[in-house]
Amino acid sequence: MQYAIRARDLAKQYQIGAIKQRNAGYVTLRDAIVERLRGRRDKPAATELWALNGVSFDVQQGEVVGIIGRNGAGKSTLLKVLSRITEPTRGRAELYGRVASLLEVGTGFHPELTGRENIYLNGAILGMRKREIDRNFDAIVDFAEVAQFIDTPVKFYSSGMYVRLAFAVAAHLEPEILIVDEVLAVGDARFQKKCLNKMQDVGQQGRTVLFVSHSMQSILRMCQRAILLNQGTVVADGPAQQVVGVYLGKGAHSIAERVWPERAGAPGKEVAYLRAVRVRDADGDISDTIDIRSPVTIEMEFTVTLGGYVLLPHFRLYNEDNVAVFTTLDLDPEWRRRPRPPGKYCARVTIPGNFLAEGSLYVEAALTTLDPPVKQFAERDAVAFQVIDSLEGDTARGDWAGSLSGVVRPVLPWTTTYEPLA
Repeated sequence: MQYAIRARDLAKQYQIGAIKQRNAGYVTLRDAIVERLRGRRDKPAATELWALNGVSFDVQQGEVVGIIGRNGAGKSTLLKVLSRITEPTRGRAELYGRVASLLEVGTGFHPELTGRENIYLNGAILGMRKREIDRNFDAIVDFAEVAQFIDTPVKFYSSGMYVRLAFAVAAHLEPEILIVDEVLAVGDARFQKKCLNKMQDVGQQGRTVLFVSHSMQSILRMCQRAILLNQGTVVADGPAQQVVGVYLGKGAHSIAERVWPERAGAPGKEVAYLRAVRVRDADGDISDTIDIRSPVTIEMEFTVTLGGYVLLPHFRLYNEDNVAVFTTLDLDPEWRRRPRPPGKYCARVTIPGNFLAEGSLYVEAALTTLDPPVKQFAERDAVAFQVIDSLEGDTARGDWAGSLSGVVRPVLPWTTTYEPLA
């Protein structure tokens, strides 16, 4: 077994809430004035924040591993430690091979240098010879789509151009380990898909990829394994489908149900808050696997705490490519244009069979007041489910066994007229 990364008891501590003195030995006049204006002479006690605490894991060569977690979970700090940008307070990380990192816009680029010069600079930092960089240069420029600006200083690049070139450099200069943060969110959808395909290629070539993303679609598409961080610690490490299930709130067995048992942690504002979202199959059971021929019901439970508002519950579905498939609004005549009193509600919508395309679908659950229009909650990736085409029965594919493109796959009525040749 060959390891690419071995992390043992990694920890990173920051001091927050303290006023930093410029000089440890004396207080400057400016410091004294600021302290006086703030009404305190003594430096306040610092608060310790453990961005990482006791993180341990191994990554084998050729693995593509997703790192997931809520904001502030420690994902970016972990990547910075592994990239040798930040030293850990405690613990040790061993990386075997050349490491290329793409952590934030502009990382590793000198703004005064041109795109061409930055490509060679990054290659030199990775320990590559000039002829190795020459061999990959055209592929980098073509992938980044910046040929027209390659001899322009990168300080004049847009954020999208910056990211395209930075990713192209990191992916094409043949590192043994590629570390990528959520920075790809800056690019457009087409380029994000292009990057995901490239990272898959890198993994298939036997190189190692660590990938941080808030997009569960991308994690499930890219990674066989995922690591879930929470408050600086590893809370789950295993097959991506199971770990995503833990992240979405159900546990290790299903991502078709998400429940917020306490008001304190639930999405919402003063008018209403979300309590649960579920996916149910044709039998009414909670299920994350749906036959393409069968209807599927999505439901949200929410509590109205402040009555007198007209509310609009709605769902938005996304596919694996992060493309919005459709949005469905609650048009139930019982409550349409009618202010709702405080209470508990459960809104359901049923999507007919032979309508959705096969693949993974991710559900955003949202609720908005209409007058005034204020979004009370919008929980992206609240639940998810897989549509399976068994190739049996009467589906939209008919007798066609090949792939079918499109974000939906409805069975539509066709008619054909015939007239014999004279």
